[in-house]
Amino acid sequence: MNQSTSQRLLNEWQVADSCSISVLTLRKWRSEGRGPRYVKIGALVRYRPDDVDAWIQSHASQSTALPEVAQ
Repeated sequence: MNQSTSQRLLNEWQVADSCSISVLTLRKWRSEGRGPRYVKIGALVRYRPDDVDAWIQSHASQSTALPEVAQ
C-alpha cells in the first residue's frame, strides 16, 4: 500500500469534531468551496487527514491587525 492510500479517511463528523464546528457548518463550507478538500466515494464524503491539516494551516494568522485574505 502506498502512502496516499495508507491514510485512514475521516468522515465529516470526525472532521467537524476535530475543528470544533458543527457538521452542518462543514457541509455548508463544502458546498461553498470553503472547507477542506474531500473525497467523494459514491454517496460518501471522506477527508484525508493531510488535506484537513493543510486547510487548517492555510487559515493560520499571526495578528488580528492584518486583513484577512478572501478564500
